Amino acid sequence: MKTILTNKHISIETRKRALQCYIEPVLMYGCEAWTISKQIKDKLEATEIWFLRRILRIPWTAKKTNERVLNEANKRKSLVRTIRKRQTTFLGHIMRREKLEYLITTGKLEGKRSRGRQREKITDGLATWLGPGRVTETLTAVKK
Repeated sequence: MKTILTNKHISIETRKRALQCYIEPVLMYGCEAWTISKQIKDKLEATEIWFLRRILRIPWTAKKTNERVLNEANKRKSLVRTIRKRQTTFLGHIMRREKLEYLITTGKLEGKRSRGRQREKITDGLATWLGPGRVTETLTAVKK
């Protein structure tokens, strides 16, 4: 894909569409089950900017900020937002099924939790993205 994404004779819009059609789906494979921490979010945003720099043929040594690169490409950061939308859709799917995935996601399994700091759950990440009360509203609305 490097020859297509860096080709000067193909318009930038076409190259961005090729990126969106062929590269981003491979990058986001299985993203519905990811727990996105601050570090992962930063890496995803850096990857998105790196792709745009490659399309625009801007070397990493050039003194251009990420905002200037986004303006040049006439694009906004959308990768993390797309992942979060996919996660909310997948969460709704899980909540309607009421199978093992539902029990795991809602934390209604019998038994003790392990010692130490607890792992971040998918609902925790969505709560920070949607807002504190919106996840429980979404869960109860889907449940009905």
